[in-house]
Amino acid sequence: MTNDSEDRIKDKFAERNWNETKSNDSWAIFKIMAELVNGYENLSKIGPCVSIFGSARTKPDHKYYKIADELAFQICKKGYGVITGGGPGIMEAANKGAHRAGGKSVGLNIDLPFEQHGNPYIDEDKSLTFDYFFVRKVMFVKYAQGFVVLPGGFGTLDEFFEAVTLIQTHKIGKFPIVLMSKSFWGGLINWIKETLIETNQNANPEDLDIFYLADTVEEAVEYIDSFYSKYLLKPNF
Repeated sequence: MTNDSEDRIKDKFAERNWNETKSNDSWAIFKIMAELVNGYENLSKIGPCVSIFGSARTKPDHKYYKIADELAFQICKKGYGVITGGGPGIMEAANKGAHRAGGKSVGLNIDLPFEQHGNPYIDEDKSLTFDYFFVRKVMFVKYAQGFVVLPGGFGTLDEFFEAVTLIQTHKIGKFPIVLMSKSFWGGLINWIKETLIETNQNANPEDLDIFYLADTVEEAVEYIDSFYSKYLLKPNF
């Protein structure tokens, strides 16, 4: 544990008087409100988009980087834009594919002390930076008509399970969620099915229908497109 981490833990236990607490919380509320308003104002006009998630650590020569690039390209050719976390790795690949296709390329960056920096393939007027993860997550869900989740780490898992939970609890309507790569996600899906559902009954079997497992770009794009075709909707609403 670094000294900075220890200092932050100690700070949480430090006693504060009422004025300090009230002042800090009040300013935080205004800052959160400002991020929400800025996000709503900038993203309300972007039209139908698909959010693409995955690791920031994936290198350009990796197969998943190339898959993300082609996936975003094909999604944009279907009339959707692409939203990513705005950083490197899979996010960069997806923005690159959208840029290459001439589609809308949106980046929702996050201010982090490591790993995250903006990529050059985001449309200049569609690049936003957030301090609060939860505000950023609101934007991913609110302005997307679908999620495609490529291999990633804890942040990617967080986005995936957040969307599944919101759909499962009927807080939002169902929309297509695609997990790319059966070899990567297969172990997690088996654990959900066998341990979470069958052994412990902590979820329902039909919850597995909330998401779709795909191995190819064509499968993923077809699943998203057919989802909306089924309801006679087009990517222009």
